[in-house]
Amino acid sequence: MGNDNLKIHFIGIGGIGLSALAKFLANDGHAISGSDIKQTEITNDLSINFHAKITIPHHPDAVEGTDVVIYSAAVRPTNKEYKRAKELGITLLSRKEALKFILEKKEVYAVGGAHGKSTTSAMLSSIIPESNALIGAISKEFGSNVRHFDNEKVVFEADESDESFLNSNPYLAIVTNVEPEHMEYYEYDEVRFYDAYRNFLSLPKIRIINAEDDFLSSLEIEAIRLYPSKDIVEVRFILVNGEPYTSFDLLDYGRFEVFGFGYHIALDASLAILAAIELGANIERIRKNLLEYKGIKKRFDIIQNRENCVVIDDYGHHPTEIKVTMESLKTYAKMRELGQLKIIWQPHKYSRTMDNLEAFVECFEGADELVILPIWAAGEIEVDIDLKGAFSRYKLLMADTVTKEDGIVKVIKDGHVIREYSQHLIAAFGAGDITYQIRGESH
Repeated sequence: MGNDNLKIHFIGIGGIGLSALAKFLANDGHAISGSDIKQTEITNDLSINFHAKITIPHHPDAVEGTDVVIYSAAVRPTNKEYKRAKELGITLLSRKEALKFILEKKEVYAVGGAHGKSTTSAMLSSIIPESNALIGAISKEFGSNVRHFDNEKVVFEADESDESFLNSNPYLAIVTNVEPEHMEYYEYDEVRFYDAYRNFLSLPKIRIINAEDDFLSSLEIEAIRLYPSKDIVEVRFILVNGEPYTSFDLLDYGRFEVFGFGYHIALDASLAILAAIELGANIERIRKNLLEYKGIKKRFDIIQNRENCVVIDDYGHHPTEIKVTMESLKTYAKMRELGQLKIIWQPHKYSRTMDNLEAFVECFEGADELVILPIWAAGEIEVDIDLKGAFSRYKLLMADTVTKEDGIVKVIKDGHVIREYSQHLIAAFGAGDITYQIRGESH
């Protein structure tokens, strides 16, 4: 986006990814507008803090007078604004295509991987405090998915789901791990999927990789290689004012502390630390700045912290993510003496649930009670999956929704409250609207 003062309209501006680009471009001096199907916290933030003109719902007039229209992956050519922009000859770009122009002149520190990329991006943003940040989650440190500084440095969460990470122009790249995911995009072709990562890692000048990942360890590339099992030692979980922290030693750099529980937290932090070292950051400054990381919204997100009842919201929607978070939850429950672990799961996508059903059944091991909500379709066609039968080994509740009122989590089926949780550790997993349900918020 070389020209100054462009008028840029976003179709689907309420999404976490597109809203981040809108804020980023507004900070770069462009005039922003956008539309979505409903008003949300995100659209309100854009309107109030970024002076974006928001149209709810979509309307063809919204694109009038704009120079560029950027649209989300959910937008189809039949969308009335898309059609109107095409009629008017306005430049139309998908989010993926727009990245090329947005990031082409930036020094980009891209963080990719199947799991942990939002966390690692937010950690790197904390360690390099005077950098722009463009990540796929809300950092609690700066209360946004975007941070602005008047320089060209950008910490960027690089998304493999549609190969858009290939357009991120990385100067430095971190890859946390690689696992086949979003395979519907790759037409279930694993060769194509892994080639996308190979191509991504061919782009940067500096590469930081988890060398104990099966795929990453097989690559013959020049890279800084982290071997977690021998490079990260003396891992301990500690409580600071009831908040979870992981303490660990990294190579010969000494001891670090970081918000969150789990070996995966130490791994993510270590990759971010090694990246910052390669960028010339002082090790003592890194150690201090890492303490500024306060977690990210919807990742082991403690939304209620009472002595005998803690409620946690977690975005985990893949069995690998859920499994590692379950280990952290069990440790946290034991350290806090919270008793039982109650899990609420809203499966995300029929395709993902079917493709990983066996792994999902295994990953909730240790739950004292499991509540399963209807599958969040994310636009997919409904498929009949016997979740009740598949998860019969658990103490199981099939429910419609949950909510939280006066510190009590209520499980609802057919309009009736069938269970109330007012003590123990309650954790909700999913990438749909479960985050609003468990907070007792309308969406």
